[in-house]
This record gives sequence, structure tokens and C-alpha cells, in this order.
Amino acid sequence: MKTTALRRKRVVIPAVAAVAVLAVGGTVWAASADDVSGDERTRVAAAAEKAAGGGKAVDVEKSDDPGEAYEVEVRRADGTEVDLTLDGDLAVVTREDDGDDDRDDRDERDDRDDRDDVDADDRALSAEERSSVERAALEAVGGGTVLETSASDDPGVAYEAEVRDAAGLEWNVDLDASFAVVAKSEDR
Repeated sequence: MKTTALRRKRVVIPAVAAVAVLAVGGTVWAASADDVSGDERTRVAAAAEKAAGGGKAVDVEKSDDPGEAYEVEVRRADGTEVDLTLDGDLAVVTREDDGDDDRDDRDERDDRDDRDDVDADDRALSAEERSSVERAALEAVGGGTVLETSASDDPGVAYEAEVRDAAGLEWNVDLDASFAVVAKSEDR
């Protein structure tokens, strides 16, 4: 009897360990399956930065849409952003500049002659504000990459930031007017 129990332990313990390793590995793979890394990321980021006319690629992901291989977000030095989709040869498939949407919205408001509906979160941040928001948000999550910043019209919240930490988790960080953290939550 003692020999049978020992054999079961020899089989069960490695089997449980294997299942645990596969579960953790599968979770990590699933969480990062769309992210592009290494030399591939460097190559795709460089192509997107060139297509955007300069800036830094802050988000590079694989695309599952037909005719598209990559989705890239490029932030320019002035704080504006360009969203690009590239094909497998790194040619631009689509391009959307931050200002395009803002300009369309402004034209629609002017056409309606209704300027009272402009919210605080539509306000563009100055370079100094953006830098302070980025610094505070990165400190709040322990470093990483700032994906987006904006003004907020939520009560008690002056700024909002979205940050991807070193582990690949995305966080929403709310800041007050003095750039102190009001709230921080994992983006699920």
C-alpha cells in the first residue's frame, strides 16, 4: 500500500505543476498576444513614426482586421497623436490624426452656433500640463508607458491618464488640479 501511495504522489505532483505552469503561461500569452515586441516592434514603430512625420510610437499592436497587420499610436512632440494602421509591408492603410476629430467636432458646433456644449475634457493640454500629468501617472503605477492623457470634466478630477505598466497592465489614473492622484484603477 505504501508503494502505491508513493507512486500516486510521483504522478500527481508533476501533473499539478504542469497544469499550473500551462495556466500561467497561457494567461501571460493571451494578455500579450496582440503586443509587438523586440526587433519587430522597433521596425514597425520606426515605419509608423516616419509616416506620422515624427514623434514616438507609444503603442504597437498586431491587427486582426483584413488588410491590416499592425495598429500603431504615435505621439508627436506637441502632444498630438496619430493612429495608424499598417499592412505587412509597413505601408499605411489608414491614418487618423488627433486634430481631425477635434476639427470635425468644432465645425459641427460652429454650424449649429452652439458653443456652450464644449466640455472641459475637450480642452487640449499644454505641453507643461501633459508633462506633469504623465509624470504623476507614471509615478502612481510605478513606471511604464503613458498611452493617453486628457483634461477631465468629472467633479474633483482635472486630468485623466491611461498608462501601461511594465507588466503590461493598463491603468486609468485620475488627477486633481495639482496633479495629485484622486483615483487609480486597473483598466479591464
